[in-house]
Amino acid sequence: MRGGLPPLPSLFDPVPLGAGEEARARAMALAPERGGGTLTWLATSERVEAALVVEPEEPLAAARAAVLAAASALADALGVLGPPEIPVTLRWPAGIVLNSAVVGEAMLGEPPDTAPEERPDWLVVGFRARWRHPPGHQPGLDPGRTALAEEGFLEVPPEELVAAWARHLMAGFAEWQARGFSAMAERVLARLEVEGWMAGARRGLDPASGDLILRRAGEDARHSLAAALAEAGA
Repeated sequence: MRGGLPPLPSLFDPVPLGAGEEARARAMALAPERGGGTLTWLATSERVEAALVVEPEEPLAAARAAVLAAASALADALGVLGPPEIPVTLRWPAGIVLNSAVVGEAMLGEPPDTAPEERPDWLVVGFRARWRHPPGHQPGLDPGRTALAEEGFLEVPPEELVAAWARHLMAGFAEWQARGFSAMAERVLARLEVEGWMAGARRGLDPASGDLILRRAGEDARHSLAAALAEAGA
């Protein structure tokens, strides 16, 4: 799990990391100097992570929805690389679910002291996924979490997963730019699990904030993306 990434378009600037580093933190540290396209990544025996620096054109409040595109891109990559019978879904706000168990999540990194109405110089979006459970793990004690190795991904090089995520993310961003926010929102909502608190509601995403909007009997309930990410540590 120490190989390099497969070939990627020239807009990417890959930065391999060591086992003790974190992709999001390293990308945030490099973002002011290296700018858009910087792709930090690592693959260890227990986890795979990647984070990409982007340079949004929207204010921070709207740009945060890029983390939803990152989650959707990972779901697409897993759907292509993994066993066809394994269902891949999303769990609000940015959880990645295989076979009804969480395997990872998308991540967001913001420049410090940037107001929601300001356009950030950079933004970091990424993912982390569990490759294997740590030694001594007892699956029955945490059935709500799984690992890629347990779901049929042992033959998939983790470097290929990182590269596939990056390609799907760029394709998603291109579609977002060409067709508007609704194109990305449709992809996310199509994979988003219907949890109990969403039952019976029509779902939508606010293009100004990425917030989840639930509509019932003419009334809207708003679930903040920023607050949900903060609570989830993503």
